[in-house]
Amino acid sequence: MQENNFEADFLDFGSIPESMGSLLESGQSARSFSKGDIITGKITAKRPDGVQVDIGFKAEGFVPAGEFTKFDEVNVGDEIEVYLEEVENRQNVPTLSLQKALSIKAWNKITTEYGEGHIVKGFMAHRVKGGLMVDVEGFPAFLPGSQLDVGPVRNMDDYLGKEFDVKIIKINVERHNIVVSRRELLVESLRDQRAKLLEEMTVGETRHGVVKNITDFGAFIDLGGVDGLLHITDISWGRISHPSEVLSVGQELDIVIIGIDKEKGRVSLGLKQKSRNPWDDVVEKYPKGSQVHGKVVNIMPYGAFVEIETGVEGLIHVSEMSWTKRINKASDVLAAGQEVDAVVLDIDRDSRKISLGLRQNERNPWEVLAEKYPVGKHIVGKVRNMTNYGAFVEIENDIDGMIHVSDMSWTRKINNPNEILKPGQEVEVVILEINPEQQRISLGLKQVEDDPWANIDQLYKVGDVVKGKVSKIAVFGAFIELSNKIDGLIHISQLSHDRVEKVKDVLKIGDEVEARVIKVDHDERRIGLSIKALGEDFTEADLKAAEEEYTAALKPGEDMVDVGEIFNDESLAGLKLK
Repeated sequence: MQENNFEADFLDFGSIPESMGSLLESGQSARSFSKGDIITGKITAKRPDGVQVDIGFKAEGFVPAGEFTKFDEVNVGDEIEVYLEEVENRQNVPTLSLQKALSIKAWNKITTEYGEGHIVKGFMAHRVKGGLMVDVEGFPAFLPGSQLDVGPVRNMDDYLGKEFDVKIIKINVERHNIVVSRRELLVESLRDQRAKLLEEMTVGETRHGVVKNITDFGAFIDLGGVDGLLHITDISWGRISHPSEVLSVGQELDIVIIGIDKEKGRVSLGLKQKSRNPWDDVVEKYPKGSQVHGKVVNIMPYGAFVEIETGVEGLIHVSEMSWTKRINKASDVLAAGQEVDAVVLDIDRDSRKISLGLRQNERNPWEVLAEKYPVGKHIVGKVRNMTNYGAFVEIENDIDGMIHVSDMSWTRKINNPNEILKPGQEVEVVILEINPEQQRISLGLKQVEDDPWANIDQLYKVGDVVKGKVSKIAVFGAFIELSNKIDGLIHISQLSHDRVEKVKDVLKIGDEVEARVIKVDHDERRIGLSIKALGEDFTEADLKAAEEEYTAALKPGEDMVDVGEIFNDESLAGLKLK
């Protein structure tokens, strides 16, 4: 055994003869007394402070009461063995010691018969620095505080005056001291008891235990010699944040064995397993479409978890919180502890997941809108906001419909809604489509009026002379606003018989102009105009030539409308048309 350095107070045995055994065997005569002898004497008198002992000397000796372990059991006439410290002291009486006689006898017995590892009885005598002094058959042995018990000892005084089995763990012959341990015996006993309990335990049985310790992840339960772990997830079918919400140290409870690892000596315990798993019948209790009532127990950015019964939670995703509003965070709508009514959307019993809907408590407003606003119905709404591909118009109750740029004008190609609309403007629109599944409403602005191109041949014919106002100027020509909101294009080649370098040298926005229709293109929805084709002497051949020149100047399919940046852009003045 490895030597331990323990601090203790021991009796000084420097004066004890080395051959202690010879003293026990030698007889004493009335005429022969030597210092260091062990002599048998008889108690002749008992006083509160000690006893008088007759050893056959001319005078009796005295032994203090403190040297007796149980002084109250000492009687006159008892024979005891004492150690002769002095044959005659100053009072001419022998000085006797019961403790030294016992110690010498005990030391010899311990060192010759017992040795290290032997188990003996020990009486907890008194405290010393670092532990207790223990009377082992009369010899004062040292019991370190760390070897007193299995767990930490709060007050060593609680052990004084008691007798326990102890194990001799160190004998130092040179220093005449002995170190003992009670802890090692307890550990061995617990080990044996633990092994026996582990053999007896079976998974699924219920045992009685006491809560020994509580941690963040669970609690350790004393099952009577074996500690088992009750993990936080096995405490309750419901949600708990900390084991202390349900358990307390010292609490007694019946608990289920759910796992045993005999090799590692580990036992897993379950408290919730004492009751039926609530997920076993959730499908029958909460069918799809049924309404449930519960409490919000946890909020995450993507949704809220609602406890509908102990151990059963469902998730309301942010996408299921409102029919009309875009919810970015669940906390914008719900709060922990709030009670809510929800509708069961889906159940996955194997994964223990329930999808709940909050908005399903009310009828889908998009379905109501589809009934209220049939396709073709005219309504008036306010422009809420715009993008580069369309404008959103409020219909009702925060529901918007969108006018795509392609549905804003029959006669003009709109590149950006801000060309004809602005936020806050009230407009009349037509319902083109309502899709409740995709929550989308398509609106038309141009559909409020008839398509002028439907009877364009009655409005404009090649050769007609028309009047209009310059609405836009591009590097390749000028757009003229005609009647019926139709624009015609005077290509730069048709502005004058003379060569024109820049359109703005001849025309500016707002100018009233007169021109002749030289082409009506139904497929491209284009009306070609020419100023230089004016004049009464302009023949059919001239008209034909002007149309060919116009057509050649424009690439088929090329937009003749405003392309945003190119209008009035000086940097594009030299742009050549292909």
